[in-house]
Amino acid sequence: MSDDHPAPDAAPDTPAGSKDARPSNEPPAPADQASASELLGAALGDAARRAGMDPAQGKSTGHVVWSAMGGWRGILESVLPGVVFLVAWTATYNPDPEVRSGNLLLSLGLSVGLAAVFTIVRLVQRQSASAAIGGLIAAAAAAGLSLWTGRGEDSFIPGFLTNTLYGTAFLVSALIGWPLIGLAVGFLMGEGTAWRADKRKRRVFFWLSIAWAGLFALRLIVQVPLYFAGDVTALGTLKLIMGLPLFAPLVAVTWLAVRALYPRAPK
Repeated sequence: MSDDHPAPDAAPDTPAGSKDARPSNEPPAPADQASASELLGAALGDAARRAGMDPAQGKSTGHVVWSAMGGWRGILESVLPGVVFLVAWTATYNPDPEVRSGNLLLSLGLSVGLAAVFTIVRLVQRQSASAAIGGLIAAAAAAGLSLWTGRGEDSFIPGFLTNTLYGTAFLVSALIGWPLIGLAVGFLMGEGTAWRADKRKRRVFFWLSIAWAGLFALRLIVQVPLYFAGDVTALGTLKLIMGLPLFAPLVAVTWLAVRALYPRAPK
């Protein structure tokens, strides 16, 4: 996603009889489709590079996974607001049949307040705060929805929508033959969409995208029933368990699979 990597390969304008013309294994895509795939690949590749997941850098698997999670700071920023909400809710929970609720205002206030502190600290230190700001906006939106309805479980709705969106995107992209993993890797490795002519790469990118779709689907399958049951404590606990603990291994698998496809990736 930065400009220091070569742009996706493009077929040169050479006469049909020129020896420089290269045959294609698939029909040429319309100009608007090619442009869309390149733009999407560039966007995905840039996000992967910022997360430290560029196969061309030759980093170790452990380093890549750690970078993708943001190190200790990223982990704390991702996990602590949820932990604080869960602890405050559980500590103030009233089991009375007419109440059956924790202190919603306190729980959400502490959670969003902590996310705001993380964001302010990054801004003061002039560090990249895009992830922290995104997390703060998501936390504030979830808190606003929950306070509006007066139901603690409604604070998890934005997360359900996000998982649905990501899961659908990964699944549909794989089924139509343009897996998101392939678009990102193609841009990072400087081959654009040329990987689609390689059956092995297409197969690996297909299953990697299906795996990511499966992760988001699994979260929904497990957590949505708890939402309808109104079990905020169990819902919050499982959200934490199904967050980084599942994200990190899948990042490792994705990285190892991609490196196997590009064993001689330039550093």
